Amino acid sequence: MDNQTLQTIAQRGFAALQGQNFAEAHRLFGEIVAAGAATPPIFYLQAEAAFHLNRLDEADTALGQALAADPSNIPALILKADILTARGEDRNAMAWYQRAISLADGNAGLSPTILSRLDHAKARSRDLVARFETHLFDKVSEAGIVPAALDPRFAESLAILTGRQQPFYQEPKVFLYPGLPQIAFYDTALFDWVENLEAAFPALRAEALAALESGEGASPYVQVEGHLPDRTHELTNNRSWSAYRFWENGQFFEDNAARCPATLDAIGQLPLPVIKDRSPMAIFSILEPHTHIPPHNGMLNTRLICHLPLIVPENCRLRVGNHTRTVEEGKMLIFDDSIEHEAWNDSDEVRVILLFEIWRPELSADEVKALTALYEAVNLYPQSGSA
Repeated sequence: MDNQTLQTIAQRGFAALQGQNFAEAHRLFGEIVAAGAATPPIFYLQAEAAFHLNRLDEADTALGQALAADPSNIPALILKADILTARGEDRNAMAWYQRAISLADGNAGLSPTILSRLDHAKARSRDLVARFETHLFDKVSEAGIVPAALDPRFAESLAILTGRQQPFYQEPKVFLYPGLPQIAFYDTALFDWVENLEAAFPALRAEALAALESGEGASPYVQVEGHLPDRTHELTNNRSWSAYRFWENGQFFEDNAARCPATLDAIGQLPLPVIKDRSPMAIFSILEPHTHIPPHNGMLNTRLICHLPLIVPENCRLRVGNHTRTVEEGKMLIFDDSIEHEAWNDSDEVRVILLFEIWRPELSADEVKALTALYEAVNLYPQSGSA
């Protein structure tokens, strides 16, 4: 069989496939395979024709030839998943669909045909995930377990298992202290000072309102550090996210403190870290209407960030990892900011919180002492910037 004949048969086979004459396409591509002249694209087309004829084993064998030559062939990966789905091998199919989808992410210039196949893969993947979740919940329920009544970690584990959510870990920008638990939001009942601070909420809120009305003392939360490489944040030098500082990097802001004596008194009763040129840190964090603080990670994982919401309109949220909380006035939120997090004020009014940091409760007294010495040593090193 000469090249011209092979080309003619291939063109006829492709036209038959396009016209959904799968039997004819299968016959024509089969001639090329029998002649020992099949290329990976021909094997793929033969597999597609065989799949539509429900000849699944034959389709899988031919497709194996195409994937052996190009394991990153997106249409071939999707066809493999389709074959597995048709066999009822849903879990394996999910993996092949996800492989195709992940390869396509960020890949510009894909043809309309491939984009259409990807839409199909995403729809089928969603269906399979839903079926998988239903199966899991049914079987767990048969064992007498009600997932919704369990620790939220169980529900999150199911969501990660099925691919609805991704796992989030501590990923501080500068310093990671190993062995600390991966907890997004902490139970505020674990901290004996929370009750007194929440009880002071009315006085603190009144001072926050007065500070806002005065228009004095606040500056952008994120500011350029000229001695460091560019770490530009979307809200750098932007008053859409501002800070009314009481303590920052161990520096005391006397004028702001004088305007807010009740807040200063409340801060003085908190277990704030004391690290030369670094801590304490306590501020009013001010987020203007319709402002989004984009996803980011903090610098360290040895601290927790604490929020006491003081002025909170509707539609304010905070996400840490897979967990999103509605921000409510007077109700503390304590979280690990080394896990990816973001915040929204989708209202028409300003949101203000009292924000401060504490040591993680898992650290021993000896570890706190050692970490304090370490951070102060970093600050003392010439031109080290900040960790």
